[in-house]
Amino acid sequence: MSPIELTLRKKALNEEVDYLFLSSALKDYAYPRTKITALLKKQVLIRVKKGLYVFGPLYANKPYVKETLANLIYGPSYISLDYALAFYGLIPERVEVLTSVTSKRDKLFNTPVGTFMYRYLHPQKYSIGITQVLLNETHPILIATAEKALADKIVLSSSKVDLQNTPQARAFLFDDLRLDEMGILALDHDHLAQIVTRYQNINLQWVQTAIQEMKH
Repeated sequence: MSPIELTLRKKALNEEVDYLFLSSALKDYAYPRTKITALLKKQVLIRVKKGLYVFGPLYANKPYVKETLANLIYGPSYISLDYALAFYGLIPERVEVLTSVTSKRDKLFNTPVGTFMYRYLHPQKYSIGITQVLLNETHPILIATAEKALADKIVLSSSKVDLQNTPQARAFLFDDLRLDEMGILALDHDHLAQIVTRYQNINLQWVQTAIQEMKH
């Protein structure tokens, strides 16, 4: 490695770095921006989006954390929907697109490190049910609780569904969405009830009632 590459690797705690970190780490150089451009050409760094980077494969000490990138690419946002449901083991499929919810407008980012999708949720509904999970000692991420991820999936991804009773709600959960029944029964019903009150969505209300009936 060249001196500049060694400097960056020594100072970078994580594989994900932003422009502020790079400009500080390269402050002794006359033109830090020019140095960053050279590092991109050499693939020492890979640009995820403007101002956000990861180290290239030959210079990485460990894998970058996509969940951290999801929080940083577009904000405010938290990981939710299918990716969060898979994270909690509520759906069997491995989810390739990293899905998040934002209080800003919908956005899709196709990047060199993956696809990141953001769905809009009204600010009144946005703030409830967000938790911080520590993936490792340097990677805390913002992610929906399991209950909120389910609510977001029903409200944001199932707008054409028109549930009218609890049998329909159960079929929707386990036949259409293919959710894990034991995982659904293990949800915190009080927390789900708080989210349902905030969301004011009839499909979600039927799902809540169906889960409640299954628990008794």
